Amino acid sequence: MKKRVLILGAGPMQAVAINAAHDRGWEVVAVDGNPNAPARLLADLFEPIDLKDRAGLASLAARLAAEGGLDGVFTAATDFSASVAHVAEAAGLPGHSLEAALNASDKLRMRARFREAGVPSPRFVGVDAESASRLAALMEGEGIAFPIVVKPVDNMGARGCRRVDRATDAPAALADAIRYSRSGQAIVEEYMEGPEFSIEALVFDGKVHLTGLADRHIFFPPYFVEMGHTMPTEFPAEDRAALVRVFEAGIRALGLTHGAAKGDVKLTPRGPMIGEIAGRLSGGYMSGWTFPYAYGIDLTGSALELAVGLRPRSLAPTHEWVSAERAWISIPGIVSAVHGLERARALPWMRDVFPRVRPGDEVRFPENNVEKCGNCLSAAPVRSDAVRTAEEGARTVVVRLASHNPRTDAFLAEGPIGATSFPPDAFEIPGLARGELGRAGLVAGPEGWLLPTPILAALDGPRDWQGRTIAESLAQAVSLEPGLGSRLRDPAFASAAAPALIRGGIQGILYLYDSGNP
Repeated sequence: MKKRVLILGAGPMQAVAINAAHDRGWEVVAVDGNPNAPARLLADLFEPIDLKDRAGLASLAARLAAEGGLDGVFTAATDFSASVAHVAEAAGLPGHSLEAALNASDKLRMRARFREAGVPSPRFVGVDAESASRLAALMEGEGIAFPIVVKPVDNMGARGCRRVDRATDAPAALADAIRYSRSGQAIVEEYMEGPEFSIEALVFDGKVHLTGLADRHIFFPPYFVEMGHTMPTEFPAEDRAALVRVFEAGIRALGLTHGAAKGDVKLTPRGPMIGEIAGRLSGGYMSGWTFPYAYGIDLTGSALELAVGLRPRSLAPTHEWVSAERAWISIPGIVSAVHGLERARALPWMRDVFPRVRPGDEVRFPENNVEKCGNCLSAAPVRSDAVRTAEEGARTVVVRLASHNPRTDAFLAEGPIGATSFPPDAFEIPGLARGELGRAGLVAGPEGWLLPTPILAALDGPRDWQGRTIAESLAQAVSLEPGLGSRLRDPAFASAAAPALIRGGIQGILYLYDSGNP
């Protein structure tokens, strides 16, 4: 008999689950708070229901059960695993218990469960708007010292999450975290030093079935922006085993027993410590893309099978490749064009190029994982090929910005060069201050372009956020806009172009050209 499954979310990340269900011949009912959710047209039936509306979701599930039956409820890459568990529990469907899902959704509950079970994780304290003024006393009571991490207790994608090194920066960080929290609560916890990993598993039959372990690549402090991941990790077997042991202990502490589990774990000087564990499949292109590219396993389909009470067909890899995902980003402004998409797609070993912005969109330098501009996904038998392709693809794409925008102007005017404040400069040249570029003499460099001597000396040294050198950025900019080459031979333009290039990279110098400056 045909299965019917209720899928929470109808965005691009949930399209994989909808298609996997259809591949099995199942009927799909999708819900999303956005009545124009892009994957709604893939579903057999779509209902515009807010995913926070648990009563509305449960009512829909009861109606579906009465009108043809309902076999499972599922989500991937959303923050609503508790809504899934609520519906499953109300309708008598397979899944994690509501208690376990709440433990895996609320970071205060999560940390408390870990502490009770002795699972390695940072010391913490909960803070809301009322108690924010007493942060110092609350931290002292829990033995927490700076640096700390402040984040909402109930959000994902690193929204409102930031490292804080001193007390004077804490109020702004708390206000930001509380603003992003649906419950109005933030969690303050010890900062964990060390590399970070993403671990994926399916839990059933009383066992944790590990399905993937990837390196996460985090940048731009004080924020935590994931510029990509690489699967599988390249860390030694001993480290992998230690990470998995702590992850499995965390799953047991939260009470997750039937369904997907996804963890962020750090390898600190004190050993593995859990950042968080969610009772769902991961987002960020991992579970639906890079995992099957690396191993040939239909992880989303296997998780769906658990959701309708079936055992996964197979979790055995059909091959063992490496898959890499890398993001590209932008300085603030309004998009006028996105260059290089087809060239990136044509690279050897490239599997997908997903732009997330288009002309007319407003962009900003990312403070979280939902403010990036696009992603390149590769897969290859050899790690170096996969990594090189994804990174080259991200460098190939250029988000060009509309001229005469106050936000772009303000970004390019910031300084000084080399400062460690956020947002960082595209190129960091140690010891160089912004004023020095204006005073430095211009010297003819490649193609006769006039460059300040400090930049000429650093042409092949520092790299920008995507990995371009200064020389590569200049060459790529001129290839996109040939008229720029002659402007770079004009002393007035070259003097203005130097700080724009160092501050804003290839985008900065193209913006200066498009704005007709100086």
